[in-house]
Amino acid sequence: MKRFKRMISLVSIAALSIGLLAGCGDSKDDGGSTSSDNGDVVKLGIIAPQTGQVAVYGKATLNGAQLAIEEYNEAGGILDGKKIEAVVYDDKGDNAEAINAYKKLTSSDNVAGIIGPVISTNTLAIAPLADKDGLPMITPTGTAEDITIGKDAVFRSCFTDSQQGQIIAKYSLEKLNGKKAAILNEQTDYGQGLAKTFKEYYEKNGGEIVEEKAYSSGDKDFKSALTDIKSADPDVVFLAGYYNEIALIGKQAKETGLDADLVGGDGWDGVLEIDPESIEGGFFSNHYSPDDKDEIVQNFVKKYQDKYNGEEPKSFSALGYDAAKTMLEAIDKAGSTDRKAIVDQIKKTDLPLVSGKTKFDENGDPIKEVSIIKVEKGNYKLEDKLELEK
Repeated sequence: MKRFKRMISLVSIAALSIGLLAGCGDSKDDGGSTSSDNGDVVKLGIIAPQTGQVAVYGKATLNGAQLAIEEYNEAGGILDGKKIEAVVYDDKGDNAEAINAYKKLTSSDNVAGIIGPVISTNTLAIAPLADKDGLPMITPTGTAEDITIGKDAVFRSCFTDSQQGQIIAKYSLEKLNGKKAAILNEQTDYGQGLAKTFKEYYEKNGGEIVEEKAYSSGDKDFKSALTDIKSADPDVVFLAGYYNEIALIGKQAKETGLDADLVGGDGWDGVLEIDPESIEGGFFSNHYSPDDKDEIVQNFVKKYQDKYNGEEPKSFSALGYDAAKTMLEAIDKAGSTDRKAIVDQIKKTDLPLVSGKTKFDENGDPIKEVSIIKVEKGNYKLEDKLELEK
């Protein structure tokens, strides 16, 4: 995801050891692709914000990835018994920190692959580096379109901004019978990207956009925009932004007497922790739902809650878990830590995962379902699942 605030700080390094530490070294195979040899361990790099404005996303993602690694280690590891060692770096949601983390992971840590970064801006900063080095990288949650395009070694576990913009527009038209829609979006790449694709799909398929408003990150008062939107009498209002502002918008929408279905994207995830009643009755697209009855989902939720003191896993947790599992499966099937071999195996992915049965398209983007979540009585409830349109 793309929300960030630049901060000047030193890199904070948190190395999580899950196996025995052995010596590192680079070697070249006959094809010229770099491989790593760490003795009895396979090192997996994780870049995720643990401090800063988007730390809630990073911590959830890291928790999910660590759970997957723990499961593999308890089952005997990969590559005939090698343990997986996570090497974790806090990028603080900052591009410079993400680049520094990448350089350390590749120059001294000698990792076999990278999970992360978490937000799109940081992911865009290092994706070209990973692709140039041929180092397999899977961002769990970077939704920006350009992250994977033209980058053979770079993949993602989440759907893209344009895909979810289309999905929620489709849901608004077909399931909510919304003939008229208003848009209120944050003036970031994320908010503007969602608004653009929502509008294009909505109008192309017979809907009418009756009002469009925008706001800046950190705004607190939305009543003027919401009053104008109310006057336009929409059936649905698409709120394209992140949970901090969404909670305020939802509350103020009720105060203005706005009578319309509120819909949004995955940036809503986390709003219940701020104000459980603010978007009651709203719908948003997400990568999974903890109340999905699928056995894979329920097993994941139970293991996550057992490990993290009853905490319910967010979508970022599920995607972190899925990204790590995808990477570890590919390394194991590759039979080595040869970079090209791992990339080739990721391309062949066909796995039942928490966020859905997953394959990858030619761009390294997942092919799977999107969950539609309804906010009901202070909880997230799985309302529907829709296929992504290619």
